Amino acid sequence: DTLWDLAIAEVEKRENPDDDATQGEVWEKSILFMGNKNGKILTKCYFSLHREETPKPTIALEYTFGRRARRHNTPKDVAHFWELGGGTSLRELIRVPITSHNIRSFAVVLVLDLSKPNELWTTMENLLQVTRNHVNKILTKLEKTNPQVAAELKQRMRNNLQRDHPDYELLDPFPIPLVIIGSKYDIFHEFDSEMRKIISKTLRFVSHYYGASLVFTSRSEALLLKARVLINHLAFGYDKSKSVSVDPNKPLFIPAGLDSLSQIGSPPASDSDIGKMRANTPLELWKKVFEKTFPPKSFCDLQDTKDPAQDKQYAEYEVDVMRAQKNQ
Repeated sequence: DTLWDLAIAEVEKRENPDDDATQGEVWEKSILFMGNKNGKILTKCYFSLHREETPKPTIALEYTFGRRARRHNTPKDVAHFWELGGGTSLRELIRVPITSHNIRSFAVVLVLDLSKPNELWTTMENLLQVTRNHVNKILTKLEKTNPQVAAELKQRMRNNLQRDHPDYELLDPFPIPLVIIGSKYDIFHEFDSEMRKIISKTLRFVSHYYGASLVFTSRSEALLLKARVLINHLAFGYDKSKSVSVDPNKPLFIPAGLDSLSQIGSPPASDSDIGKMRANTPLELWKKVFEKTFPPKSFCDLQDTKDPAQDKQYAEYEVDVMRAQKNQ
């Protein structure tokens, strides 16, 4: 075949995709992991099922990837994994992995430390707000350059919820797929039952409101596997789990779209307390109720004050000597 024959065949294949062409295509997705500042989120939740060592905390923004073959002798699907370290202190780095080129295949995994309820809402709010603002900027640009893609993205997030779902018009879906993981369930399980109930109900509401999936995990292999099911769905298109666990005395597992406001119930506070709280949105009301029980740590307390340049794992003799000279 000449070069022109090959080019014509390629164009025809793109214009008339058949099953064989689809099987040969490489699936490529990107996922950003972010959350509380201590811990190696990605390694703990995804790569460490059979590892005993304690992973080092992520510094700044780290990248790795995973590959899976759908069947024998086919190209391997690729998942790009990004992990943001430093909790909320480096949240502006979120702009690096999420771009207009990969926005259609991007998802976010937010990992929240259930053992630190006083940090929970502030961490969640700051990271999701920065991510949402950045994604919305990309969507605004796409509406001018490629309106079809922008419309497709907006509609896709609505599709997580069936049109006949009673809450369809009451929610505010996150602009890209979102999974919320509550980590350290083993410590959380020792909390007072009323505290557990408030945290669980609040996270159920937030997840449902944003059209996100929610799962609680710990070092337990069974719970880590549940988190992997949700991550594999985002990364490689594996089937969504249909199982649901909403019992507040057990680890929660609720895939996107399978909860409802009627099942979650009202915010855990008395009617008189709720009547005194001024809130413009349901999310604001839940925030006020949650923070009444768990006063938030100030945003400054959540900032990472350690200088990554002093971390011994990044020591480079020549660079360090020159830097010492400069400082002197």
